[in-house]
Amino acid sequence: MEKIVINSHDELAAFEGKEIGVSPYFKITQDQINQFAEATIDHQWIHTDPARAERETPFKKTIAHGYLTVSLLPYMWDQLVDIRNVKMMVNYGIEKLKFGEPVLVDSSVRIRVKLKSIQNLRGITKAQMTVKMEVDGKKKSAYDADIVFLYHFN
Repeated sequence: MEKIVINSHDELAAFEGKEIGVSPYFKITQDQINQFAEATIDHQWIHTDPARAERETPFKKTIAHGYLTVSLLPYMWDQLVDIRNVKMMVNYGIEKLKFGEPVLVDSSVRIRVKLKSIQNLRGITKAQMTVKMEVDGKKKSAYDADIVFLYHFN
């Protein structure tokens, strides 16, 4: 998949109200889930104990932490677009985050992104994206959220 190249505020603004694109799928493994548990000190068994999850959950597998799936957003966004001529990019906020579908271990996920709104704040681009994380083979999304990025274009 070829990345979408964006060189300026105006090029990004051309997507306002439109879908920017869909990232490639990314597989979430038990090793990634365990590393996230270590980093966040969140060792709840539903994430880290495959044998117990098989016995005691309706999923019969462990599930990824919701915040692990959210933390993949910058990586997946970078797989979708190549924002050039930027001095700095800031993850400014997440609004209306709602989890809809658990992500089972070894599932593949991707993001679908639409540019909801864009503003030029005295030379800083504030872009609000509607993001849906899709789970391969599932009808419901893992989450839906409005993500806000600030871009300091050259």
